[in-house]
Amino acid sequence: MKKIAVVGVLSLMGLASLFGSGQGAASTGEKKPVVLNLWTHEDPNRQKMEEQFAKDYMAANPHVTINYSVYPSTNIQDLIPTAYAARNAPSIWNLELQKAYPIFMQGLCAPIPVQELGFKNEQALIDSYLPGMLAPVTDVDGAWFGQKGKIYGLPLEMVNYCMYLNKRIFRDAGLDPDKDYPKTWEEVMAVSEKIVRREGSIITRRGFDFRYGDYLISWVPMVEQLGGKVISDDGKEAIVNEAAWIKVLTFMQQWGPNGKNLGAPTLTAARRQFDNNQNEIAMHLSGIYQEARMRTANPAFFNSNDWMVIPYPVFQGGQHIANTYYFQYYMVNSQIPQNEQIEAWKFVYYMLSHGDMYLENVALTQPTKAVMEGALFKRMPYSAVFKEDLQFAHVVYHSAFSWRINELIQTAIVNVMTTNTTPAQAYATLKRDAQAVVNENR
Repeated sequence: MKKIAVVGVLSLMGLASLFGSGQGAASTGEKKPVVLNLWTHEDPNRQKMEEQFAKDYMAANPHVTINYSVYPSTNIQDLIPTAYAARNAPSIWNLELQKAYPIFMQGLCAPIPVQELGFKNEQALIDSYLPGMLAPVTDVDGAWFGQKGKIYGLPLEMVNYCMYLNKRIFRDAGLDPDKDYPKTWEEVMAVSEKIVRREGSIITRRGFDFRYGDYLISWVPMVEQLGGKVISDDGKEAIVNEAAWIKVLTFMQQWGPNGKNLGAPTLTAARRQFDNNQNEIAMHLSGIYQEARMRTANPAFFNSNDWMVIPYPVFQGGQHIANTYYFQYYMVNSQIPQNEQIEAWKFVYYMLSHGDMYLENVALTQPTKAVMEGALFKRMPYSAVFKEDLQFAHVVYHSAFSWRINELIQTAIVNVMTTNTTPAQAYATLKRDAQAVVNENR
């Protein structure tokens, strides 16, 4: 964990113009001192940029002190709920939507004071984003918290996964990457069988492997392509359409070490090995942000013509449903005083108003119209693939108990891949346990 307190220096030098339209403009009147604590996950490039934003904001607003704290991604999702329970939560924080939702639905997040940010009303803010991008955090009819139309989060990034492909490995396996890249999950398995290398039973080169862990994001769309759902539309039934779930669980059983031995959750994360370009893996799932990580980790590979991005595969005969998209929302703590909530939202909006800087320096895509329709996004390698796939995607399943459902799905998949559990048995257990969670929360 790294924690800094950036000291404000009264050196405006034209900074006030950066904070126009209510976005943190310096005031000639004396204001009550405000201390804002921001917690976020590790990302060195973003951290450097956001720390500078904090310095700039404090220079223009000398009554504000911002403490910027960074935690490992695996820790912060537990730290924030614990801090809320102790009434010691940070002023500002961000998590993936499905992990943030249990906190959000407890009423622990402050609504955005849109007029303080320079917007006429909530609709004006909504209209600055692509359609639906603020819907998961908008209390449309007031049914959540009794504040009709209020918005409770701003996206740091919107992510949909497509498939990265190493052309050299394809060619080494006798495949033409431009003609033989997989369009279906059946082809993903067939191509991977041609690419895989082993020493005994130990895999030394994979064709493809999954993102083990975030199954709601990367894996559930496979089930949805076959007509399955996590929860029924009326919210009463869990794990809908037995045939769809069993077919995809069977696919994972065949994929794992007890089947064709093409991959496993115990192996090194696919996206990390891919960037190394050491003939270890040919394909993996990730968002457009992976381009910046590749550029940093292996600039020679990034700048080569040896990789490409292809759409999220679809089962033969399945619905064209692409990978679900998810958000990292910045949210503000409703337990802090109102004046601090307003200042916190002003700072968040100031940071996020630099959408092209996030895109260029960190490859984080904010789903504003300005960013997604801008020249910089269009110039990014394969951005058109990500944007095209987005038309066939929907937001990740999210609820007050979504992370519990994710863990149950994880158990089902790991069991069929690594034990003698049959897909039918795994489905029955998943259905029973997920239904119990739904019933408990109705």
